[in-house]
Amino acid sequence: MTRPADSAFFTPLTLGSLTLRNRAVRAGCFEGMSPGGMVTPKLIEHHRRVAEGGVSMTTLSYCSVSYDGRAFGHELWMRPEILPGLRSLTDAVHREGAAAAIQLGHCGFFASPRVIGRRPLGASRKLCLFRLSVCSQMTEADIAEKTGDFVRAALLAREAGFDAVEIHAGHGYLLSQFLSPWTNRRHDRYGGSLENRCRFPVEVVAGVRRALGPDFPVLVKMNLLDGMSGGLVVEESVQVARAFEAAGATALVPSCGFTAATPLFMLRGGRPVVEMARAQKSFFYKIGLACFGWVMVQRYTFEPLFLLESARRVRDAVDIPVAYIGGSFSMTHLDSLVDEGFAFVQMGRSLIRDPDFVKRLNAAEIEESDCDHCNRCIAAMSVDGVACVCDG
Repeated sequence: MTRPADSAFFTPLTLGSLTLRNRAVRAGCFEGMSPGGMVTPKLIEHHRRVAEGGVSMTTLSYCSVSYDGRAFGHELWMRPEILPGLRSLTDAVHREGAAAAIQLGHCGFFASPRVIGRRPLGASRKLCLFRLSVCSQMTEADIAEKTGDFVRAALLAREAGFDAVEIHAGHGYLLSQFLSPWTNRRHDRYGGSLENRCRFPVEVVAGVRRALGPDFPVLVKMNLLDGMSGGLVVEESVQVARAFEAAGATALVPSCGFTAATPLFMLRGGRPVVEMARAQKSFFYKIGLACFGWVMVQRYTFEPLFLLESARRVRDAVDIPVAYIGGSFSMTHLDSLVDEGFAFVQMGRSLIRDPDFVKRLNAAEIEESDCDHCNRCIAAMSVDGVACVCDG
């Protein structure tokens, strides 16, 4: 038995030059499968398997635009040497009838000094408690260099066969650090007013758009709110969304949370501090998480569709497609989201739990995911790659 033909979720969608077979997109969830910053057979198989399971597009995450934008040694960073591996991944996804996107970003002030061999860069000088390091405030020359890195990375991504790029301007990554007043204390043309805080992220999106041409899909992941006092709020994010639209974004993916301050705000549910501490290879980080993780990693109660009201405000503020992400795990959720105007839905944990989730929904074998939102998959990504470890 197949899903009734009037299910809006299983209708095609056009984003620029790309047509997707349905509205299911695998979100950019860090895989932890790239030792040495290289593409591995396990990473390729992970995305091939999700594509086989029915999504219309899978998002490779996280790929830094430069060497100094990484938090872990097993994160990808874009360079010509990894193009053959990336091409193998996109070819594998395409053989399953799906499209492939790549999430491009930079960690900014929470990049690991141990990994990058230097002091991290940030919007303003700031202490990162997760690293116990203080970043350097970026100069205008640094900003120009990183803008160029985003453009170069996007061009290499297209060369590798990706059908879309997703610029990461949320979750407290570098572009998000410029948008947020919590991390941006600058007094030049890149700080202060919201217009100034938008300047660098908007320059990146506009530069990528010019380089890739008018029709190549450029998605932007952005924050609705950071989740802490002094951070970005929804009233500002509506204006940020309009700025990204004007800069040439094809579609927006409004999310939330700040990796270095409110790390589970974007997920909600379980707080696997013990498992995360055990997974750390560094004794220093293992002890730090075990002792202070309960304070640094806050608990947020999971609720279905927990970002819906805020996401609606961005959806209604722009004329380009807007995705929904955040607590959607049933067929009822997915159909209702598309029916009310969200162009597509990004999913993470449901697909980590069951790569065939979308296919099984379409066949009416199931009506919802049995993921219990324990978040232990986060700890698994630091051991042998992201995977569901729930026995239920």
